[in-house]
Amino acid sequence: MASTFAALHHPDAGAPLLLPNAWDHASAAALAAQGFAAIGTTSLGVAAAAGLRDGSAATRDASLALALALGQGSFLLSVDAEGGFSDDPAEVAQVARELAAVGAVGINLEDGRADGTLTPVELHAAKISAVKDAVPGLFVNARTDTHWLGDGNGNGYGGGRDGGRETIRRLDAYQLAGADGVFVPGLGDPARIVGLVKALDVPLNILYSPTGPTVPELAELGVRRISLGSLLYRRALGAVLETAALVRAGLPVEGVAPTPTYGEVQALVPPGPTPSEGASW
Repeated sequence: MASTFAALHHPDAGAPLLLPNAWDHASAAALAAQGFAAIGTTSLGVAAAAGLRDGSAATRDASLALALALGQGSFLLSVDAEGGFSDDPAEVAQVARELAAVGAVGINLEDGRADGTLTPVELHAAKISAVKDAVPGLFVNARTDTHWLGDGNGNGYGGGRDGGRETIRRLDAYQLAGADGVFVPGLGDPARIVGLVKALDVPLNILYSPTGPTVPELAELGVRRISLGSLLYRRALGAVLETAALVRAGLPVEGVAPTPTYGEVQALVPPGPTPSEGASW
């Protein structure tokens, strides 16, 4: 299955892998029912649902538990593991082993930190190398946050007058460490995307933005993987707030998208043992 997932990054027809990101069993199952062959997780969604801060290495157990619930599904699973939940490459490799053991075929490792800094490039490369040594078949998507953390004035990492030299430096190191793909969230400039595609030996992953290039446009630029990140989770929260406000105002709640019925949501969960006590409502 891991080789199948890797092959989705090199399509014969040129269509990139569009990877939606789930935050629980129901969201993943619903996406799979819509025909998505591969699904990722969103660290923000997993963290927020558990009442934890994203990017703080606090969601290791929650992420592993979700992978356990999803790893045997009908779809290919890639897990957003923040920075590996540790700065010890050996511990990151152990996380990778545990994810692979429950069925995950991919892992996303980021070099951005919660304090707004970047992990030293040598350390992040060491994490990637440790994961590939531990689980050679696991698809490592190495993410750099240079564009998100740059200040846009030439004093940042990838968005100013340096022309993205730090981005290239980091991606080169991650490729050499064994990354199967690289991810540059926050990058939306078509010329820079094309430049990266030409400079890379592995597939480029871009984060979709409603204000950025469309999926067909990103495909034309040579992007091979398009992630939705936390977009679906945030839009779901937006729908919650909108619905509650409409109900409170005495207005109809019919929207553009139909609301799944109780039975449809129940059908997303495989049959299991019935509790001897209690009732659902």
